[in-house]
Order: sequence, then structure tokens, then C-alpha cells
Amino acid sequence: MKQHNLSRRSFIVNSSVAAAAFLVLSKSSFAGQLLSGADKPNSRINGVQIGVITYSFRSMPGTINDLLKYCIDCNINAIELMGDAAEAYAGAPKKEAGEDWDAFSKKIAEWRAGASLDKFKEIRKMYNDAGVTIYAWKPNALGAKNTDAEIDYAFNAGKALGVSHVTVELPDETQTKRLGDIAAKHKMMVGYHAHTQATPTLWDTALSQSKYNGINLDIGHYVSGTSSSPVPFIEKYHDRITSMHIKDRKFHDGPNQPWGQGDTPIKEVLQLLKTNKYKFPATIELEYKIPDGSDAVKEVKICRQFAADALA
Repeated sequence: MKQHNLSRRSFIVNSSVAAAAFLVLSKSSFAGQLLSGADKPNSRINGVQIGVITYSFRSMPGTINDLLKYCIDCNINAIELMGDAAEAYAGAPKKEAGEDWDAFSKKIAEWRAGASLDKFKEIRKMYNDAGVTIYAWKPNALGAKNTDAEIDYAFNAGKALGVSHVTVELPDETQTKRLGDIAAKHKMMVGYHAHTQATPTLWDTALSQSKYNGINLDIGHYVSGTSSSPVPFIEKYHDRITSMHIKDRKFHDGPNQPWGQGDTPIKEVLQLLKTNKYKFPATIELEYKIPDGSDAVKEVKICRQFAADALA
């Protein structure tokens, strides 16, 4: 009986140690577990970096771990990371039901101003260990109503994530001047994103204000808004394009389409990047309606294959 109790105690102690070790291992090697028995993802195709914006997976669970798994499943090794998942992982406060927006904005501004960058560094390591690079971050902290401390936080968090640039919807010229000045302090580019208001000269003021102001071009929106090819624009401004969203839309403010069914010259654009050895990534943005029986991961895989075929 005494021997049985000793063995039982030994089992409990050994099991507890093993369990604790497993928990530590699980957290530190999540990326390694995802890749068990598989190669790391690779979506650099004939010199062109194909990436994906995590907004493409908005119809699915969207934690940092979920998003990494989707990238690996899609064989994509580079991303533009939307801000919500990263901030949630870093412990940002959530808006409570019925909470006043002004009160919440003040609360999250205070959190951002004092936020540790450790969790953002953890994200970078987790993704890099899995073979995925975060080349851009789209935080929710670059608006006209955000404080300078929040904007500094956005750039510093971007550095911790390892990005080359942050992205934001194109604001008015007062805000592009403000962001350009702060970007210069951090020596990090801002890529301004436009929708169908895009014109061949839309970004000129922002570009003239700071060498750190750049273009996050969306070729689908450009085609829909201008009813023309984006190729001449890309050739003219390629050295100021930080990254480029790829989608397919129809002319004349037409809708999003599955790739190859709209008026956007996706193949021609990707060939242009390949031929001219442009360095900025081409980002898959899934915006067309997901067919019944499919999901975002399956459709991003289809888009990736379309890009691979275009670059063959």
C-alpha cells in the first residue's frame, strides 16, 4: 500500500511537471505545431511577393492564431495585418455594451499611449517562426481624432511587428501633412489607401508633403473609379507605392467580381511587377461574394493560384 501511494504521488508530480511543460511549449511553439509535417509557406512567385490582407478572412474567426493558420493553409508567407487582432492580442480594452464612444475613445487612447510593445514582438516572432512576414499594419490609430501619442504608438507597434509601412484610408491634406511629419520622425512609410475616388493625381499633395507619404494602391478600386487601366499610374508612381491591393472590379463603379471576371487587368499588372522587378508586394484582398459552400480560405487559395498562373 505504501509503495502504491508513493507511485501515485510520483505519477501526479511527474504529470504536473509534464503538463506545465506542455503549456509552455504550446505557447512558445504554436507556429511550429501548425507546420508539423509541412513546409513553411511561400508565395513569392517569380520575384513577385504575393501577400494577403487579413481583412480577407473577416467572415471567419479572427484571432492572431486563427489568421496565422489561414495564411499557412493558403500557402502565403507575407501579410498586411489589420489592427483589431493585434490590439486584442496585446490586451486593448474592448468597448462595452452601451458605452459612450467618446468615453471609449479616451480609454483606448490612454491604453495606446502606455501600451507595452512586448505582445507585438510576440506576434512578430510567432509569425516569423512559421515563415510569415508582416510587411504592413493597418492600425485604428492614425485618424484626425487620434492623439499624437496614439499615432506614435501605431508606428512603434509597427516597428515591433517588423513592418515596412503602415496603411490608412487617405484623409484630407491637413492629416496627410501631420502623418507625414510623424512618419519622418519614425522613418517609416505611410501607404494611403483610396477607393473609387482614386484619380491619377489623387495622391500628389500627400506625396509632395513628405517623402514618407506613399501609396497603398488598390487596382480594383482604381479601375472601377476611373474606368481605365492602372498600368500607366503604376509605371509613373512605382517608387512611391508601398504595397498594392489586388481585386477584380468592373468599370463605371462596377461591383467586385471573382478574379478574371471583371475589368481589372490583374495578369497585366502582375506581369508588370515581374518584368520591372518592382519590390512592393501585391496583396490579395478578397471582397467578392463568397459562393455557397465555400469559405474565405478556399477563395484566397483560388486568388493565389490565379496570381501564380499570371506570373508563370
